[in-house]
Amino acid sequence: MPPSPAPERLSNQVAIVTGSARNIGRAIALRLVAEGAAVVINARTSQGEVNQVVAEIRQMGGRAVGCLADVTQPKDVTRLVQCAISEFGQLDILVNNAAVRREARLDDITLEDWRSTLAIILDGAFLCAQAAAPYLRQSSAGSIVNIGGMTGSSGGSNRVHVVTAKAALIGLTKALAWDLAEDNVTVNLISPGMVETARVNSKPKHHAVHHPLLGRRGTPEEIAGMVVTLSGPDGRFMTGQSLHVNGGAYLP
Repeated sequence: MPPSPAPERLSNQVAIVTGSARNIGRAIALRLVAEGAAVVINARTSQGEVNQVVAEIRQMGGRAVGCLADVTQPKDVTRLVQCAISEFGQLDILVNNAAVRREARLDDITLEDWRSTLAIILDGAFLCAQAAAPYLRQSSAGSIVNIGGMTGSSGGSNRVHVVTAKAALIGLTKALAWDLAEDNVTVNLISPGMVETARVNSKPKHHAVHHPLLGRRGTPEEIAGMVVTLSGPDGRFMTGQSLHVNGGAYLP
């Protein structure tokens, strides 16, 4: 007899993935849908890209809805969470992926640059977690997965603002794990490194000094697989942890 198909690990669950119109966020959304979840696709302004991902998911036979929202704005974040509730009736998984990858010399970073970078990466994750928490507490398998970055642990040149924000996500992850543990909501962080994604600018400078031991760059899909593990039934006894997925480029 042929083997039975693998069961969908996230059947009947609902997820929000911020910054999911492209690259790692898009891969995460597609993988969550493949595992049975319904997904809210989010971007700040890229309506066309959001529509494309939603259409792709629906062509797969999955469930998805798009929602433009700026994760640095509390009213937008509230609307984003309510989009999941009004469309699907519940929320089980939050993936805080929205980020920027700016590079600038220390002397050239303005206070506005500093604040806007931390707002997107750190404030956005906090606001989304706070708005989602009441609904995650109602889930039998609530989870938050924050997407950090390798330089948040290793450091890197020309990105003081980004490194600081990504490092702070590690602390936020631990604090949220403590606060939400009594409600059986897990909170973990994935720290990707050396992942092949489409970039507007050239490769980050730290890529020249870090080299994966496995001899290749990772793919967005490999990060997405780790998100499924952490947000699915296999990850229910893990919380407050940071997982480094970088092919051995950085060993904590």
